[in-house]
Amino acid sequence: MQGADITLTLLGFGMVVTFMVLIMTKRLSPMVALTLIPILFALIGGFAGPELGTMMLDGIRTLAPTGVMLMFAILYFGIMIDAGLFDPVVRRILRAVGGDPLKVVVGTAILAAIVSLDGDGSTTYMITVASMLPLYKRLRMDALNLTCVTILAGGVMNLTPWGGPLARAASALQVDPSDVFVPMIPSMIVGVAGVIGLAYVLGKRERARLGVVSLQPVGWMPGGMPALSAAATSPQALADAEPTIEDTALLPDADEAEALRRPRLLWVNATLTAALMVGLVLGVLPLPVLFMIGFAIALIVNYPQVELQRQRVAEHAKNVIAVVSVIFAAGIFTGILSGTGMVDAMSKSLLAVIPQAWGPYLAPITAVASLPFTFFISNDAFYFGVLPIVTDAAGAYGIAPVEMARASLIGQPVHLLSPLVPSTYLLVGLAGVEFGDHQRFTIKWAVLICLLMMVTALICASFPLVAG
Repeated sequence: MQGADITLTLLGFGMVVTFMVLIMTKRLSPMVALTLIPILFALIGGFAGPELGTMMLDGIRTLAPTGVMLMFAILYFGIMIDAGLFDPVVRRILRAVGGDPLKVVVGTAILAAIVSLDGDGSTTYMITVASMLPLYKRLRMDALNLTCVTILAGGVMNLTPWGGPLARAASALQVDPSDVFVPMIPSMIVGVAGVIGLAYVLGKRERARLGVVSLQPVGWMPGGMPALSAAATSPQALADAEPTIEDTALLPDADEAEALRRPRLLWVNATLTAALMVGLVLGVLPLPVLFMIGFAIALIVNYPQVELQRQRVAEHAKNVIAVVSVIFAAGIFTGILSGTGMVDAMSKSLLAVIPQAWGPYLAPITAVASLPFTFFISNDAFYFGVLPIVTDAAGAYGIAPVEMARASLIGQPVHLLSPLVPSTYLLVGLAGVEFGDHQRFTIKWAVLICLLMMVTALICASFPLVAG
C-alpha cells in the first residue's frame, strides 16, 4: 500500500472507532458526533475549504430522501397511534401473552420476522415498535429487548431477493438473484429460529426480573401504569423495576390518549395503512412522497380541526427532529468517509491482510469478514468495491461467484448496528433508547446469529469451507 492509502486507512478507522467510543461512553450525542468527528478527521487529513463542503453536501443529498421519508413516516404512525389503530393488535397480543414478558419478547421476534418480508427495514421498525411498544411500557420491560430482537430478525430476513444486500451482491457479481437466495433459505430459517431462541432467553430474564403481570386488556391506565396483581407478580417487582421507556416518537401521553382515539375510524385508518404498504411494495411512488400523502390524508380524516392538527404535529415534531437531525448528520459522516477516499483505502487495507495461502478458504473468510466490513463501511462500498475484487481472487481456486455472493450476506445482522445505517437511528428513536446502549446490548447477539447462519450455510453447502 502507498503512504497516502495508509494515512487514509488510519484516518478512516480512527474516525469510526472514535465515533463509536464517544457515543458508547455517552460523551457526545450521535448527532454531534456524526457532525464534528468526521470534520475533525478530514481536517487532520488535509481536506478543507470548498472541497470539504462539497463532500458533506453530497452525503446530505444522498440521505435527504431517507430523512424526508422518516420525518413523514414518524408523523403518520404517530397519528395512527393517537387514533388507536393498533389497539386491537395490542388487545389480541395481551390475551395471548397474558402479561408474560417472555411471551412478549418472543412475540416481538415473530412479528418483526413476518413484517421484514417486505424487505424495508424502516417499515419493519415502525410497524413492530408501534405494535409492541405499548406492551413494553405497560409491563415496565426494558426496551433494549425490543430493539435487539427486532433488528436481528430484520437482519436475517433482509436476505430476500428484493432486499438491498442480496440485490447488491447479485448485481455486483452479475449472477441470478434466485441462484443466490434459494440455497440461503436454510440459513435464514435457522437464523430466525436463533432470533426466536434469543428472544426466549431475553424474555426469561425479564420474567425473572418483573414476574408475570396482570393487565387490563383495554385502554391506558392512569399515568401509563400497568394494573398489577400482587399474587401474580414477583415480590418487589414494581418497586425494583425502573421505567426503561421515556420519551418516544410513538406513544401518546396517557392523560390525553383516550381523547385522541378514533375507534369509529378504525377501518378507515386500517385501509389507508394497508394501501400505503401496498404502494410501498409495488413502488407506486417514491417512499417520501407516499408517506407525505398518507400523513396528509390521515391528519385530515382523524383530526379535521386545524388547531387540533397543529397540536398533533407539534406533539410529534420534537421526536421527528431528534431522528431526522441524526440522519442528516449521518450524511456528513458518510459524505466525508467516501469523498476523502477513506472507504477505498480501508477496503484495500483489509484485503491486504489476507495471506495468499488462505486462498482456498476465501468463501468462509469472506463470510467472517463481512461482519466488520459491512459495519465499518457501507453496503454499497462493500458489495460494489470489495466483493468483486475478492471474488476475482477466489475464482482462481474454483470458487464460483454465486458462492461468494452467498458468503458475503452472512454479516447483515451486524451491519444493521453500524452508525452508517440510517434506519437504525429510526428504530432507537421510536423505541426511546440510546444508540450506544442498543449497540452494546445487541452486538454480541448479532455476531452469534451470524456465526449460526454461517455454520448452517457450510453444512448445507451454500458455499464451500475449502475450495474443491
